[in-house]
Amino acid sequence: MDRSWFFTPLAVAALATQACSTAPPLATVERVELERFMGDWYVIANIPTAIEKGAHNAVESYRLDANGTIATTFTFRDGAFDGKLKTYHPRGYVRDTVSNAVWGMQFVWPIKADYRIVWLDAAYSVTVIGRNKRDYVWIMAREPRIDPSVYGEILEYLEGVGYDVARIESVPQRW
Repeated sequence: MDRSWFFTPLAVAALATQACSTAPPLATVERVELERFMGDWYVIANIPTAIEKGAHNAVESYRLDANGTIATTFTFRDGAFDGKLKTYHPRGYVRDTVSNAVWGMQFVWPIKADYRIVWLDAAYSVTVIGRNKRDYVWIMAREPRIDPSVYGEILEYLEGVGYDVARIESVPQRW
């Protein structure tokens, strides 16, 4: 007995539900001056990836290479301020050269994860990196702390663009 008629409406309903729940693309900042963005950024808070859970003193460092890619060094102490030092070296690839705000971040070849600069203050002292999926986010600053009012403003912004801010965790910083 042919039951394909039964699965077709279910498939259509599932696709329609999925389409309705998909968030619009996450807007980025208008323009990033890559040279100014390079350097050290303390990770103040995030929705952590599996490798970042329990990170202390997390720092993301960027260096613009001659070929236009971004050499990245991500370091943190695992589980405590005196925990084992972990270091990762993903590579960034600017995907939108008009804004320089959309990158692909490659931890493992050939996958380049969505990496969007969605918040950047005029002094290049506080930034937020997000993803279209709203699954991960990183709030970073040039100093190991940011003003609580700025942090609150960032959380309001992130909630407004579809992030579940209850999932955002502070990253302990003590230097």
